[in-house]
Amino acid sequence: MDIAEVARRSGVPASTLRYYEEKGLIASVERQGLRRRFQPNVLDQLALIALGQAAGFSLVEIGTMFTSEGEPSIDRAMLAAKADELDATIKRLKAMSNGLRHASVCPAPRHAECPTFQRLLRSAAQGSLPSADPTGLKRRAVRKPRRA
Repeated sequence: MDIAEVARRSGVPASTLRYYEEKGLIASVERQGLRRRFQPNVLDQLALIALGQAAGFSLVEIGTMFTSEGEPSIDRAMLAAKADELDATIKRLKAMSNGLRHASVCPAPRHAECPTFQRLLRSAAQGSLPSADPTGLKRRAVRKPRRA
């Protein structure tokens, strides 16, 4: 299957496919002229990459989920650790949501007089609020390689 077909069937842009190949996540098997050709199982590999990214794994972590032949080989302890991390994030976000919902309908005349809002402020001051990106680094699902 050539790169255009893989891009069409997977919805992943050709530039991203080239980037994934550069990073060792997928491998082309040959070239037909200037076009890369891939085995049909590349679609399964791309699905695993998408699932890993949706779960918050980095591309480096996702790279460890494949054997050298491109077959899935996922460390179960790594999955459990990520699930624990997601559970902790969900718990923090749920607490944040509950606090904001309360503050939005709190009968206190001002937010400064609302004990729940004050707890949120203290949490923010202590740096214990969840961020949109808990790693502090923006993860990019799609990154185009630089061309010379």
